[in-house]
Amino acid sequence: MKVKYPNAVIMIFCKAPIIGQVKTRLISQLTAEQAAEVHIKLAERTLQLVTLNQLCAVQLWCTPSINHPFFKACALTYPISLLQQTGLDLGERMSNAFCMALINYSCALLIGCDCPSLMQEDLEEALFALHQKESCVLAPAEDGGYVLIGLNQPHPELFLNIEWGTDQVFDHTCRLIKQNNLNYHALNQQWDIDTPEDLARYQALHLN
Repeated sequence: MKVKYPNAVIMIFCKAPIIGQVKTRLISQLTAEQAAEVHIKLAERTLQLVTLNQLCAVQLWCTPSINHPFFKACALTYPISLLQQTGLDLGERMSNAFCMALINYSCALLIGCDCPSLMQEDLEEALFALHQKESCVLAPAEDGGYVLIGLNQPHPELFLNIEWGTDQVFDHTCRLIKQNNLNYHALNQQWDIDTPEDLARYQALHLN
């Protein structure tokens, strides 16, 4: 398959849609089964987005196991490869993924699978920036985190001692970028789906 950026890869972090273990903050208004279905639909939307225009290679980084039937089905439907997340916390898993990806590619983007505001243009902007002098790209989220990070060389220091899931993740990461004198490019602010209010916002945008 011919891609626009043959030396780049997009990595998607995704949990297996195990009922009661995904989108748990939605369960106050949805059943656990419905929350898992939301997770599946968002993951499929993300896979469609990143594979649509053949920008670059795509990897689905799975947890807890690549052997879940959902992941196997995704690999049959989309031009992706499956890899196993490894590490004790989110930061270590992200850092390990970058270290592995940047052995074979000159730059890599890492995204989750629950950000409906992320568009093709954002991915292209990030990839273009990483092919220039920028060594780090971030897409900030409205909740104080970020929904995309891109690197063109490993930087484990950007993932250390961060309280993941808090409203300080983006600011903390920016401080680490500055402390390590890295070139940095910011994308437009995004929003992801964590709460019932986020889901309602998403559904309102997709009403027929």
